[in-house]
Amino acid sequence: MTKTIGAFEAKTHLSALLGKVAKGAEFTITKRGKAVARLVPATQARRVDVDKTIARLKSIRKGTSLGEDWKTLRDAGRR
Repeated sequence: MTKTIGAFEAKTHLSALLGKVAKGAEFTITKRGKAVARLVPATQARRVDVDKTIARLKSIRKGTSLGEDWKTLRDAGRR
């Protein structure tokens, strides 16, 4: 559940808010009653997910060709 907090209060209690966010809380920060930002936990990519993504990209790439050597294409852009 996202809680709403005013910008002044967020600034005043930022350290405490960060502690709560680290435990999974989310906040919508408002200015004059309008939502302007969200404070949410930062996520770290898990190695397993990264490895799966790399494997998927490699499988998509198989059989795909640029049509020419990449160095030729690179050098053509330098002329």
